[in-house]
Amino acid sequence: MLIDRTMPLGTALTVTYATDRGPRTHNADAHAFARRTFVVADGVGDSAAAGEAAWAAARAAALLTDPVAAILAARDALQVHSGDAVIVVAVARPDGGFDVAWAGDARAYASDGEDLVQLTTDQTVAEYFREHGVVPAPRLEHVVTNTVRHATPENIGRAATRAARLVLASDGVYGPLGHEGIEAITAGRVSAERLVRAALYAGGTDNATALVVS
Repeated sequence: MLIDRTMPLGTALTVTYATDRGPRTHNADAHAFARRTFVVADGVGDSAAAGEAAWAAARAAALLTDPVAAILAARDALQVHSGDAVIVVAVARPDGGFDVAWAGDARAYASDGEDLVQLTTDQTVAEYFREHGVVPAPRLEHVVTNTVRHATPENIGRAATRAARLVLASDGVYGPLGHEGIEAITAGRVSAERLVRAALYAGGTDNATALVVS
């Protein structure tokens, strides 16, 4: 079942977030935010344990305002859980931009209302092969090389943007839509619900979760 909410924050920011289980047995995606920190986590696998891990990671990360420290806090929170997750964290800066950190293949995109830029680089076997000039098999797109449980200060990805709009998404959103699909949606009055609905309409076979900050 699709869950969508819009909430004005105490600053000039507004956040919309939506999630849907899709055809999976469990919704192992999670999202959280508090003050200036925004999080999307995607549990590894289709199980209750994966969902519990994603929610624990997201809630722990949302409490901090440094994105790398937030992921390390999420890692610590998983010590009492059997599951694992990938995660992306964005923190709004006072100058209007965002600092972003991630572990795995949850993504962050920046949009100015026209052009869309992918801020994150997937930590997957497929991306590793591409970086080394090898065309990967499609199945390797889903094999992650980093997760919350294995995150360290050295292997956490980092990026920053001055864009005024940010999209965080699980692979259940960006997989079916692709870059062009997300760009087309964010060119208008975008909401997380539009992204999730579009991903499912495009034939998505996974949990789909998006969080849009503007």
